[in-house]
Amino acid sequence: MKRTILGLLAAAAMTVPAFAADIKPAIIYDLGGKFDKSFNEAAHNGAEKFKTDTGIEYRDFEIQNDAQREQALRKFAEDGNNPIVMPGFSWATALEKVAVDFPDTKFVIIDGSVDKPNVRSVIFKENEGSYVVGVLAGMASKSKKVGFVGGMDIPLIRKFGCGYVGGAKAAGATDVIQNMTGDTPAAWNDPTKGGEITKAQIDQGADVVYAAAGGTGVGVLQAAADAGKLAIGVDSNQNYMQPGHVLTSMMKRVDVAVYNAFQDTKDDKFTGGLNLLGLKEGGVDYAMDDNNKDLVTPEMKAAAEKAKADIIAGTIKVHDYTEDNACPY
Repeated sequence: MKRTILGLLAAAAMTVPAFAADIKPAIIYDLGGKFDKSFNEAAHNGAEKFKTDTGIEYRDFEIQNDAQREQALRKFAEDGNNPIVMPGFSWATALEKVAVDFPDTKFVIIDGSVDKPNVRSVIFKENEGSYVVGVLAGMASKSKKVGFVGGMDIPLIRKFGCGYVGGAKAAGATDVIQNMTGDTPAAWNDPTKGGEITKAQIDQGADVVYAAAGGTGVGVLQAAADAGKLAIGVDSNQNYMQPGHVLTSMMKRVDVAVYNAFQDTKDDKFTGGLNLLGLKEGGVDYAMDDNNKDLVTPEMKAAAEKAKADIIAGTIKVHDYTEDNACPY
């Protein structure tokens, strides 16, 4: 398979402009897998869109454990792949080592930061998007109690939760029940436990539950639907997964980050450094479509749009948990 892809790339290089001849894009997914319906899948969708738009193939790989990170990254770099995109903060340690050894290779880490000239570090302002879906949750809740189910208990996921609390309470929620799925990478892919936590939160009175838990979130959405309650999806638009029971999804445009990395390299416009993407940059947003249009009233949508505008204008400053490991809401 690898030879076939490389052969296709070699053939393509003869028919495209010279600046594109060196691009052999690749993506190495984080734990949870390519089709987690959330974070990794968003990255995959960005790569697929690039392939559709340009005709340029890409390589990809799904690691099975943390021990494979450096080995896989080094192998892709040795094979001449460029750029190499890694969704997930857990890639930082391996990338610190490999980026130095391959100074001419362009690397992109999403949700992590590595300070090397050939590395683009993409950081999203998940707190901003979570605040907006929190506003919708607070308005949709009849009990005025809402829930949050995180994946692995790390500051990044607390950042989602804190923003959500701020928005929900601003919209009238009196209580936000928060639970994490675990403290190891297995927490990203445990839909059974996600469902159990959701049921427990519903038993405590929550009637809207936001999942920021990768593949575990599938169980959150299912449990909420089974109980006749509402859930909020994350990263990708997950409204379709339980139509009529997913209030909205906090979209984190990982697909755009991957697409831009490939396209910028193709166009010889790649830049390293920190790339911050919030509401203003279109990096985060809430999802509206036919699956949830009947759940979001005009008043709710107006409130969400006002929150977005106020955050972009700086009138509302959403606290970033990762700055001080605290949540003031």
